[in-house]
Amino acid sequence: MASSLWELLRSRAVEIHVAEHLEARLDRGEHLRVKLGMDPTAPDIHVGHLVVLDVLRACQDAGHTVVLIVGDFTALIGDPSGRSETRPVLTREEVDQNARTYFDQAYRVLDPERTEVHGNSAWLAELGAEGVLRLLGTQTLQEVLRREDFATRLREGLPVGAHEILYPFNQAYDSVAVRADVEIGGTDQLFNLLFGREVQRAYGQPPQDIMVFPLLEGTDGSQKMSKSLGNYIGISEPPREIYGKTMSIPDPLIEKYVRLISGLRPEAQDGVLALQPRDAKAALAAQLVRRLHGEGAARLAEEEFDRTFRRGEVDEDSVPELEVGPGTTVAQLLVEAGVAASFSKARRLADQGGVSVRGDKVAYDRVIEDGEVVRAGKRRFIRARVR
Repeated sequence: MASSLWELLRSRAVEIHVAEHLEARLDRGEHLRVKLGMDPTAPDIHVGHLVVLDVLRACQDAGHTVVLIVGDFTALIGDPSGRSETRPVLTREEVDQNARTYFDQAYRVLDPERTEVHGNSAWLAELGAEGVLRLLGTQTLQEVLRREDFATRLREGLPVGAHEILYPFNQAYDSVAVRADVEIGGTDQLFNLLFGREVQRAYGQPPQDIMVFPLLEGTDGSQKMSKSLGNYIGISEPPREIYGKTMSIPDPLIEKYVRLISGLRPEAQDGVLALQPRDAKAALAAQLVRRLHGEGAARLAEEEFDRTFRRGEVDEDSVPELEVGPGTTVAQLLVEAGVAASFSKARRLADQGGVSVRGDKVAYDRVIEDGEVVRAGKRRFIRARVR
């Protein structure tokens, strides 16, 4: 079991620190505490998180304990990793509301009986001034400013919030609080995870081994999957949305999605990838719905997609509704519905003829009327309900 887990980790991870040490611990049959931290900055976990959640489940199946940290304190700061600007500060109420949904969503993959869950406010909110000073004293400012996102902002004359400097310290202290043996994350988390090793040393603990895994690009095919960019597939979304969004991914992403998040065995993955792109995406879409909602939901989602997009039929009862204010334009509706990441992208879609009402193409600045169904691109339908 130890060797098979190691082979899986080695095949999927982009980097492992320290690989020889971790392999030896697995060979000795040590029981490891494997940590993953997730900040509830939005209410949904998306399929990009399946990359690391599947790894955690493999660790559970090999007998190890998964320690899931929901960053209900660190989310108040916002992770600066990969950011060219300071994140908007969330309120405690927003963070708490988002955090409530995380556990149930994560348990679609993880075994709750073998998952240890903590909100990091349990220890970070209790540190006090003396505890914070001790924590900050474990590293230098130069070390913090080595991180690429901070260095880039400073070089370009962009602000770095003083509170953002606390983020890597707080994430590192999570590893101290739960005595993590291993921590995993995406490639954008490498600095934070390495930082955790140093802070653990400062508190007299053995440094955690770390593994970073690939980030999954979103449905736009260019940027990492993110709710704020409108390019995500939420794992708790309705089956038809998961199916339809998966069918919209660019062809070059098919292999990465199949390899990283399908949950299929390698030989089954090879079978999907041997198909023509359209058929491969259909097989992938059905598999994602199947693993998140079950076989019946996958079959219905496939039938609905076929009826809607191959035959041009629309089930009016299945069109999602969005409440909007009077005077809302087509572009505003697309942004509020999460179809477009920005007003300019919504305008571009309309200018290219990709938005229609009752079969007629519409301009970006057309005002939406109550009850109208707007079609965006090939697969998205939104019914406007004007307040």
